[in-house]
Amino acid sequence: MTERAIDSLNDKLDRLIETVARLSPRVPPLADFAAADCFVWDAEQGWPAPVARVSRVEIALIKGVDRVRDILLDNTARFAAGLPANNTRRWGARGMGKSSLVKAAHAAVNADRAPGTPALKLVEIHREDIATLPRLMALLKAAPFRFVLFCDDLSFDNDDTSYKSLKAALEGGVEGRPANVILYATSNRRHLLPRDMIENERSTAINPSEAVEEKVSLSDRFGLWLGFHKCSQDEYLEMVSGYAAHYGLRIDAERLRAEALEWATTRGSRSGRVAWQFIQDLAGRLGQRLDA
Repeated sequence: MTERAIDSLNDKLDRLIETVARLSPRVPPLADFAAADCFVWDAEQGWPAPVARVSRVEIALIKGVDRVRDILLDNTARFAAGLPANNTRRWGARGMGKSSLVKAAHAAVNADRAPGTPALKLVEIHREDIATLPRLMALLKAAPFRFVLFCDDLSFDNDDTSYKSLKAALEGGVEGRPANVILYATSNRRHLLPRDMIENERSTAINPSEAVEEKVSLSDRFGLWLGFHKCSQDEYLEMVSGYAAHYGLRIDAERLRAEALEWATTRGSRSGRVAWQFIQDLAGRLGQRLDA
């Protein structure tokens, strides 16, 4: 074989090796749970990505949901201390702090922990990645920390079978939920499955009650249900006043009240989210920054 032919063969082998390397599965980076207190599960990479700066508000600023706030905070603190605690669902009206409360409770518990105590970790998993939950659970189980696994807007549509992975991970599998993991989920629905899906199961199954029970039982895996309902005008104004005082917005009380009510009227609703959006608009018009 000539030298030119050998060079050509070597080039082809190099290209073949590169192609095979690209086709090989990528080895995910090692999970470093000491790198941060909050993470987002990257299902494609197969590892939890650390979050350097978490978007959240202080728990004292979450108004109008005092009772459920205290229950969730207590449940989270007990879990962080190694005591029994429940998987938790928060359901109900939009914009009333279902998601904000999880992040705020996590920060509050970590702020109150004893010196030298490991931090409680918060790991967010996206709704569309629920099918990969067993892989994530395996990583968390092996780590020397306690984890709040958070899924926002958790719900399932017709022909969606990923809820079975969630059921098994929570309580139904051979191993069940790892002792160092608790699941916090939010949903606008009282049940995680849509009514038409439940009704369809009831109308087409040989044993309708068993078919419905099999799906509705997913909600039963959450021992603690917390309902968030629409706030009153007084509660809405309390939220606005709390934000304004916290950020030191320079505006008199009567003008603040009048503008906050007008803002809610134009939006057609009152909620914690609407109150925060008003405060952002107000701060911008006043030329003030909303620095925590």
